[in-house]
Formats: sequence, C-alpha cells, structure tokens
Amino acid sequence: MADYNNDKPKGLFGIFNDSFPPILDGVTLTVENYVHWLKKKGLSPCVVTPWNPVATPIDCEVMKYFSLPIQSRKPYRYGYPKLDPYIWKKLRNTDFKLVHAHCPFSSGRLGVYVKKKSGVPLIGTFHSKYRDDLRHSFKYVPWMVDIIMKRILDFFNSCDEVWIPQAHVEETVREYGYKGPLTVVENGNDFATMVHGDLIDFKVQAKKEIGIPADQIALLFVGQHILEKGIDIVVETLKLLGGKVKYHMNFIGTGYAFDDIKRSIEEAGLSDRVKLNGVISDREALSRYYAASDLFLFPSFYDNAPLVIREAAAMGTPSILLEGSTASEVIKDGVNGFLTAKDPEKFADLVCRIASDHELLKRVAKGARDTLVRSWEDVVDEVADRYQSLIRRTNR
Repeated sequence: MADYNNDKPKGLFGIFNDSFPPILDGVTLTVENYVHWLKKKGLSPCVVTPWNPVATPIDCEVMKYFSLPIQSRKPYRYGYPKLDPYIWKKLRNTDFKLVHAHCPFSSGRLGVYVKKKSGVPLIGTFHSKYRDDLRHSFKYVPWMVDIIMKRILDFFNSCDEVWIPQAHVEETVREYGYKGPLTVVENGNDFATMVHGDLIDFKVQAKKEIGIPADQIALLFVGQHILEKGIDIVVETLKLLGGKVKYHMNFIGTGYAFDDIKRSIEEAGLSDRVKLNGVISDREALSRYYAASDLFLFPSFYDNAPLVIREAAAMGTPSILLEGSTASEVIKDGVNGFLTAKDPEKFADLVCRIASDHELLKRVAKGARDTLVRSWEDVVDEVADRYQSLIRRTNR
C-alpha cells in the first residue's frame, strides 16, 4: 500500500457529485468511500454537492449549493448553482489540487468551472446510462433529452481523464459520442471484510436473524424501485414461482415504482412471502439481508457496473443478470453468477433449477465471492496513485 503522507500535495481533492447522503445509491456510496479512504491515506477530500434539508455528518470539508427536489425522482434533488452566488466565490477561493466529478450535471459543470479558473486537472467518471434517466424525467418534453445529452458530452470532453467502472461501459460512452481515451477504475466493496469465520455458517446465522425459514430459497433485490432496473420482471417472476418452489423475497430500496410494485404484490396474494423493506441505510443491517439471501435478482439493462452485484457476492450471494447487459460483463454463467433472457418465465425456470441444485448454488456463490469482491481500501489506493500521477503531469 502506498504511503501518501510523505509526498502529498497541499490543498483539497474535490469530490463533486449531485447526490450525497441522505440520498442513497451506488454513486453516493462510491463518493462516501472515496472520502473515507482518501482521508485514511493522508489526503484532504472536499465534497461539493447540492444542498439537502436533511444534514448528514461527515468528517471532511463539504460545500453545498442551492437545490430543489426532482419531483419525478424523489428523493433526488437538482442543484442550481446559477441561483447561488456564494458557491462560485467559495470555489474560486479554495485551493483545489484536483477535481473528480462523479456526475456530469450541476456538480460536473462546477468541476469544469474550477478547472478553468484554477487550472487544476479534472477527472469525470461515467457511472450511469444518463439517456435512460433523461427519457424518464423528460417524457413529456422529449426534445429536452438531446439538448441535455449534448451538455453531458461537453462535460466529458472538458475532462483531462474519463474513467469507467468496467470495460464494457465503453460501448455506452461511445454511443453517446465521446471519442477520447478511457480509463477503467473499478468500484470497491465495503462488505469485503465483513464475513468472519465460515461463509456458510455466516449465511445460516443471517437467515435466522432475518427470519427466513431454512427450507425456503431466499431471494433479494436492492436498488431503486424503478422500471428501468427491471423490477417489474422480478414481480412477474415471483408470481410464476408460486407452487413451484418455496421462496421468500426481500425488496430493499425505494423509487417511483414502489407503490405500483406493492399493489401488484398484494393483488397477486404474495404478501406472505414477499416483503418490501424500504431503504435500509445501516450498512451492517443491509449486509445481513445480503448474507441471508441465496440469489440476487437483477434483470436490468439500465446499469453499467452496479455495486449491488459485488455487495451480494461479498456475502456469498450470486446474482441472476440479463444476457447482453452491461452489468453482466463480469459474470460467467454458472461460474460466478447466472445469466438469462429478459423473460419472467425463463427467469422463474432458472430460479427453480438453482433451488433444486444446492451444489451448483454453493459452487457459484464461492465463485462470485472469489472473483467479484475488491475492497474500497484497495480501490482508493489505486485512485490516489492516479490522482498523484495526473497532478504531476499537469504541473510539469
């Protein structure tokens, strides 16, 4: 592990993102872990993010700017720095050594501003399929999508480096029109060191704590409850499993489709075996749900490199993903996960087959944990090295 205390540049490392706790998603979790481990390595992170009425304590410098709620994507907020005269002065007067923007929207544009004013290097990470988000948010004014996509492309073209969390994401970035070089920097996993002792015993104990009968296959979905993530496919799969296999399903998260999912489950008479838990922000508690589960259901073409797949793997829970999805790049079918078509019947058939083959499930669970789990400490060690290298190249 590198020691940055002896050779660290003075000043702050700007971590810019449009979401931050209490908003919880994969990018927020990435930012939190960057901040935590950069501090551990002797660097000084500074978060720049839209204001939120719910304050969350964090042990680093935080700059917030004016924001309003996004009605179609609660609890997300959109930042309006043009309506906040103070943020611009604060950014000009801050000694940034580097800016890393994890979002191309308001925080990304502020990152470009700092780069232009201070001459510091700017990194942009491509985390999401932004066009899909925009099509939902602007479904009544679809002409806005192309306008905003151009702004997103302008942001990435302004960066000194563009990072992607796994190689297959390049297809989406190129589809959006970005032609510059790309650097793969993986995401980490804060569950990587949570399992103590034998994994099987750990999972059995977690199942008891959650209250899942030992003779039922435990299924899980964690993430935004939105149709883009294929959550409707999960519900249809659960309907088809009735009478074929004993199961218990936990949904964790929230989103615009939450009420529709709840209604569909109740109408199908599945409430006795399907539980909607809402958001679980306590990471220790969330890890128990992962550990108590046998399979993680994730029929999404929307996600690039979802952290939830790796979180599940850390708890010995392999995932079922869609063939051809970006997220499935890291999965070898029957080795460290399972792949199938975006079809509830095929999804249900696969769950039934896995439920009847305990040796297969055990083998793939081990494969997932062995191949998909990397600690955030290890990832941010690489990140800090890349930061220092870029700063040195910029200051030549």
